[in-house]
Amino acid sequence: MILIRPAVPADIPLIRALIQELAEYEREPHSVHITEEQLLRDGFGKNPEDSRYFACLIAEIDGAPAGFALYFPIYSTWQGRSLHLEDLFVRPEFRGQGAGKALLRQVAAIAVERGCARLQWDVLEWNKPAIDFYRSLDATMLDDWRRMRVTGDALSKLADVKIEAKA
Repeated sequence: MILIRPAVPADIPLIRALIQELAEYEREPHSVHITEEQLLRDGFGKNPEDSRYFACLIAEIDGAPAGFALYFPIYSTWQGRSLHLEDLFVRPEFRGQGAGKALLRQVAAIAVERGCARLQWDVLEWNKPAIDFYRSLDATMLDDWRRMRVTGDALSKLADVKIEAKA
């Protein structure tokens, strides 16, 4: 049986572990720098307007943690309220049992409940199983759009802010 439930603070170690497993699957295990403390602060803070940067759902199959979906609100200047699905991951041993579809359906239901115009996410172009899965659910690939990113020193430089070196 598949159960989809909202994550709670006690799930932080599980969420962190699932993030690491996802990074390994995506061939980027060295890129994960998020800490359990950051996840707790940013997803489960006391003041929803100031400190809840994301929400997370946990999928369980027969009581075992099978995967997660992490999402947050965004805003489209053309269409208004939207949700961005940052990550959807199902552990390999649970794939093909419906957990990914159940997670995505629940995030879609939340988007509809909130009056969102769209739900969007990214997928690595080499991840054919995921692309095929998303297309089977009538998702559209936006081939004309490319994501841009600024991080670390480049972000500080763009912001024209000096960051002191850490010892």
